[in-house]
Amino acid sequence: MAAAIAATVVEPVANGIGGDAFAILWDGKRLHGLNGSGRSPAAWSEQRFVGQNTTPQTGWDSVTVPGAVSAWSELSRRFGKLPFEQLFKPAIEYARNGFPVSPTIARQWAAQTELLSKYPDFAAGFLRGGCAPKAGELFSFPEQARTLEQIASSHGESFYRGELAALMVADAQSHGGALCREDLATHQPFWVEPIQHGYRGYTVHEIPPNGQGLGALIALGILEHMDLKTLGVDTADSIHVQIEATKLAFADVYAYVADPSAMQVDCREFLNRKYLAQRARMIDMRRAQWPGKGMPRSEGTVYLTAADANGMMVSFIQSNYRGFGSGIVVPGTGISLNNRGSGFSLQVGHPNLVAGGKLPFHTIIPGFVTRDGQPVMSFGVMGANMQPQGHVQLLVRLADHRQNMQAAADAPRWKITEDQKEVMIEPGFDPAVLDELSARGHRLVSAPRDSTEFGAAQIIQRLDDCYLAASERRRDGQAVGF
Repeated sequence: MAAAIAATVVEPVANGIGGDAFAILWDGKRLHGLNGSGRSPAAWSEQRFVGQNTTPQTGWDSVTVPGAVSAWSELSRRFGKLPFEQLFKPAIEYARNGFPVSPTIARQWAAQTELLSKYPDFAAGFLRGGCAPKAGELFSFPEQARTLEQIASSHGESFYRGELAALMVADAQSHGGALCREDLATHQPFWVEPIQHGYRGYTVHEIPPNGQGLGALIALGILEHMDLKTLGVDTADSIHVQIEATKLAFADVYAYVADPSAMQVDCREFLNRKYLAQRARMIDMRRAQWPGKGMPRSEGTVYLTAADANGMMVSFIQSNYRGFGSGIVVPGTGISLNNRGSGFSLQVGHPNLVAGGKLPFHTIIPGFVTRDGQPVMSFGVMGANMQPQGHVQLLVRLADHRQNMQAAADAPRWKITEDQKEVMIEPGFDPAVLDELSARGHRLVSAPRDSTEFGAAQIIQRLDDCYLAASERRRDGQAVGF
């Protein structure tokens, strides 16, 4: 939790005090899942967004109740070993006295300047002098330090029912937002049973909807019907079937995943083995396809992971969603609010249709792997719709090709774009393989070497007598033992 709280200060382009969070935790005996996402304001309805093609990407009409603070509080209450206030000390020090901005963060910060500079409080807090801080520049935000002190001393109560809540609501009301005191006061994180599916002798665990972790399990369930080991590492055949399986998974995820109370099909039905076999038979090895959703029949971002000497392992992810989030920074607090409301649909009849008091479709997913009921790996791959794709690619490298996790994390990746029309390709693949994929109908787009589109994996693998940690080259993360 100390690392997660500090990340809201030192990596503000990806998460913040006003974001959401999810966790999967191994307590030494069993897994626990925590959903720390927030609902839409109760006053929202379809009518509020009439005349728009999509829900807004920025502004108060993209903000849902922030859940990360409640997740910190709940995890600490149930499993913490240190006083809650102590967890905030590093973050408060960084916010008050400053931290040197790292190179990747500086680049991402500058990239969001044009979009969010129109929000005066965002500009005042994060674009001082009209520009983003440079790599190596010391950046401080004393208002954040005071906010974190209030959250720490009140165990989160100020954020949802006290002074900080009042400041958020006042800013919403002054700018036409719908967030009210009741929306914040009634928020609670909730414990969930992780969903799971077997893959090559391993069991992969994800948080159930409203998140997209189901997509990784569907894709892996389809790939179980393919002999990827024989196909080889990073061959055209291997990459082709992984892309096609992931597209089939996304077709179902985007059609059905929503607030669990609004879903028309139980998410576990999509993991029925007969259904997955049926979807696998749709893959044509000779050509790329753009599949539609299926219908099973009943019979069936900042990511971090930590592990301790007692065997506890935590897979934790939190996010403001797209970059800094909504662009809304509550005056005097340093609270940068999420834009998770942009995850709702405006399609009439869709289970993810926007409504008041509803959980939006969520992209952030922590992952966990067990074998024979024992922990193998706590992992995540941050980055919007790259996350389930990254989970699939890591598991294939682990289970089918027995790669070391650092090698698996550093290997080149592919990414299906959000509109499902193209496949982005990272440098490092054999050009002949890419030519063959193009010949099969894949619309490939080459990405620059410094692209952040391909996620960022952080991994802790439990070995017989120690842990193996991996942190990849694409971001400013690191593997640390102490």
